[in-house]
Amino acid sequence: MSHRRYALIGAGHRAQMYVDALIGRYSDEAELVAICEPNPVRAQYYVDRVVATGHAAPAVYAPADLERMIRSERVDRTIVCARDDLHAELIVRSLDAGAEVVVEKPLTIDAASAAEIEDAIDRTGREVVITFNYRYSPRNSALRQVIQDGTIGQVTSVDFSWMLDTKHGADYFRRWHREKVHSGGLLVHKSSHHFDLVNWWLRSEPRRVFASGGLRFYGSENAAARGIRNRAERGTHDAGAPGARDPFELDLRDDERLKSLYLDAEQHDGYLRDRDVFGEGITIEDNLALIVDYASGATLSYSLNAHAPWEGYRVAVNGTLGRAELEVVERGAVLADEGLHPVLDPSAADAGRSGSLRPEGERLLVQRHWEAPYEVPIVAAGEGGHGGGDALLLADVFEGPGDDPLARPADWRDGVRSICVGIAGNRSLETGLPVRVDELGIRLLENDIRTAPAGSVRA
Repeated sequence: MSHRRYALIGAGHRAQMYVDALIGRYSDEAELVAICEPNPVRAQYYVDRVVATGHAAPAVYAPADLERMIRSERVDRTIVCARDDLHAELIVRSLDAGAEVVVEKPLTIDAASAAEIEDAIDRTGREVVITFNYRYSPRNSALRQVIQDGTIGQVTSVDFSWMLDTKHGADYFRRWHREKVHSGGLLVHKSSHHFDLVNWWLRSEPRRVFASGGLRFYGSENAAARGIRNRAERGTHDAGAPGARDPFELDLRDDERLKSLYLDAEQHDGYLRDRDVFGEGITIEDNLALIVDYASGATLSYSLNAHAPWEGYRVAVNGTLGRAELEVVERGAVLADEGLHPVLDPSAADAGRSGSLRPEGERLLVQRHWEAPYEVPIVAAGEGGHGGGDALLLADVFEGPGDDPLARPADWRDGVRSICVGIAGNRSLETGLPVRVDELGIRLLENDIRTAPAGSVRA
């Protein structure tokens, strides 16, 4: 593969995985030549990280100069790690300026901008790759293999529950994700991962969505109802500031990376990374439940809780020949005296062992009709986040996907099919009615309906 020139768009926390890959494992075939970021402190953080490894400093551009950056730096590919509601504009501008795109999930947050991306891809013929790293996690790949092999027959239903604990789940209510206009809510920002897994496991497309849920734990009204008052507006404060320090507060001074990326940078844009989870202005839900009908005839029952005392997920897949059950405990308990660090997201790295009655671990059981259950081995793919899955994902991104019998590499079509569940779910929350995905106004979804008869599956 020829040497590719990359530009990073958005220099926040998530960008580090890509920067480290470009200056490390993939530096022979790829080069980070530019960073497009409005905040000079965050941009400089990654410039310094690149230079510290002996590589040439990437040029820094403002978002308004994205097209000039692509032309001047001869960028082959942009990596979009900006705020979710900015994805579509940055993707379309990159494509029109001559670059392919790698984008963090979600692809975008609403139907109109998804249609704009589709139009730009049709217009330019350029590639958009979306990075669904959960597909590469060995436990999720193992479940795909069981279903794909036909071990449990044709899938009839899926029961999927995801628990975000009060360390990780609360973090979405401190930062920009707490405003649905920026993130699409957890149904789009977080659950798009989960909906993509189901789409991929089933090799089918969602057809209709009914949702229920609300903000029932975080936020000022819920806090007042439970007698929680006199809180500091942010977690980074001195002992004498209003409000007693508690397990929900994130003090950016406790983590050098967060301090450098956000606390030291906030003077330039006013963005606060550590807002009170029981403060005003939260417009996303923390409890969600969905029913999703699939083209294959299967039904998904999905729930998300963002204030659980432990973190992990449970998936039960029912088929005509039996049942597969995947249970994952990523963090068995959140204790009041342990603080928020070192790990907010336990799936991204080893969070340590809790030693509790709910030990961290994973188990995939299969039980066919009239047979005893048996355990399917889950083999780690290597070191790193998501059981080594992140490393496999990065190899597909930077070296190009090869033949994969599990079809893990994803493109923009998979991105659309994942967010359409959350977008339809948000509409259902607003109206109280089920929503058909082919009525969202996205051409790809309309074509899915026209070209795939009920009961069909795709590779």
